Amino acid sequence: MSTSYITLAQPHTAEIKEKNSRFITYAQAVYSLQEVDTFLEEVKKMHPKATHHCYAYRLGLDKRQNYRANDDGEPSGTAGKPILGQIDSKELSNVMLIVVRYYGGVKLGASGLISAYKAAAKNTLDTAQLIIKEVEIIVNIYFDYLAMNTVMTLVKKLPTQILQQVFDNQCYLQLRTAKKKLPLLLQQLEEVEGVKVNSEE
Repeated sequence: MSTSYITLAQPHTAEIKEKNSRFITYAQAVYSLQEVDTFLEEVKKMHPKATHHCYAYRLGLDKRQNYRANDDGEPSGTAGKPILGQIDSKELSNVMLIVVRYYGGVKLGASGLISAYKAAAKNTLDTAQLIIKEVEIIVNIYFDYLAMNTVMTLVKKLPTQILQQVFDNQCYLQLRTAKKKLPLLLQQLEEVEGVKVNSEE
């Protein structure tokens, strides 16, 4: 699996009009279902009188799962799917787009809706700033107190973030580091006596 992915550098908003209907798109990076729910609630609070709040998101790098497309009352397949299609056309991960529609009095029909939601999502992603990010992994390290100096020296050589640490007779470190750096870290730690390591996605 890839050790990097493309996502949004920062939240972005754009708007288009189609036959008097307004389509306002909100896009941002998301990394969990909780963030998805929070983002959706925030946009709904900003636009409580909107006709629809349609959205799509993709979490993680596995293209076969962790995604959703929602039409929010529009005819099936006319909103969420075209939004998701634009996320996938840019090969993005950990991204959510919400397209808020204010009905303008003119019906667009199924093909018109598909075209409008696709255009709204495309316009937003075309004007957003994208960034390549490294896939990160959590590493748990268990070691004897006597090995602490050696372990800490190895850890500090790599770009890591220490999430938790316990220094006692039996010590523990929880780190976040780039997945591509993990093999080197594991190789070095395995050479230190009394060290046990496990990792989690």
